[in-house]
Amino acid sequence: MIRYDVADAVATITLDRPDAMNSLTVEVKLALLYALRRAAGDRAVRAVLLTGSGRAFCAGQDLREHAGNLEEGRGLANTLREHYNPIVELITTMAKPVVAAVNGVAVGAGASLAFACDLRVASDRAKFAMAFAGIGLAPDSGASWTLQRLVGRGRAAEMMLLGEPLDAARALELGLVTRVVPADDVLKTANELAVRLASGPTLAYAATKRALAYAATHALPDTLAMEADIQDMCVATVDHGNATRAFLAKEVPTFNAE
Repeated sequence: MIRYDVADAVATITLDRPDAMNSLTVEVKLALLYALRRAAGDRAVRAVLLTGSGRAFCAGQDLREHAGNLEEGRGLANTLREHYNPIVELITTMAKPVVAAVNGVAVGAGASLAFACDLRVASDRAKFAMAFAGIGLAPDSGASWTLQRLVGRGRAAEMMLLGEPLDAARALELGLVTRVVPADDVLKTANELAVRLASGPTLAYAATKRALAYAATHALPDTLAMEADIQDMCVATVDHGNATRAFLAKEVPTFNAE
């Protein structure tokens, strides 16, 4: 259902329902949220890698479970507020970089999970689709916020209204993914990127995520003030002092602050 592994200070969280294209049941969503909270709270983890098993990254909500809820008159059974929203908010606000290894199709809420991550490495076989409108729903899991910030409002509207799949090459062209690699290399490449981030300045990365989120919804004067506050915090860290001394000594800096 969910696999959780830690190596080289990277927590790898794998959606593991390959026969169901890693679609999301209540059980999977609860396990995913638990795994993300575990990674966020583990001082030995400095970066997170999110991926799927088999041929899909994540096909989104498990529609068989959803159909059962509809038959019982429960609709989405408050799963947005209880499951999807906390998952996406934790990914976007986690004080550690989160990398998605998009190994295959990412549809609906599954695509939203990838969009919430800080960086996305995609297989050349990956496809992204906003499938919500096709089943009479509006976008959720943060897609209306994340997607337009990645590709612009016009492209986001096109993907959401038309629901047409986007292949990996087009996703790279639009800036939706960080890089595209052969399918056999996607997990290796994403892990190398996550390990690189794990050895970097975690506090500065967390501050960067905060600054980007704040600037997305505030005017320039407010953003400048926020940047000054955040930079004051970063300047006072051991990481900054050590890195400055290493730079002057022409040495490679080591980042250890948590």
